[in-house]
Amino acid sequence: MNKSELVEKMAQAAGITKSAADRALNGFTDAVTEALGQGDKVVLVGFGTFFTSERKARTGRNPQTGKPIEIPAKKVAKFKPGAKLADSVK
Repeated sequence: MNKSELVEKMAQAAGITKSAADRALNGFTDAVTEALGQGDKVVLVGFGTFFTSERKARTGRNPQTGKPIEIPAKKVAKFKPGAKLADSVK
């Protein structure tokens, strides 16, 4: 499912226009992005939790030359599915 298909499903489920559903989806993604950028968690009970995690610096290998390279530490966004979502996928 791509974004336009998701917007269409949201519009049908909420009984709103596609443009209103698109604005709502964009607002949701903006809010999650902003919260994660500030180091906050976003918890949607039953659906899941968006959070950030620190990835430590490590040594890797260049696959073409085999030479070791340093991979710097960085923050990454993660998602942990909630119980309802996990059960519906099984």
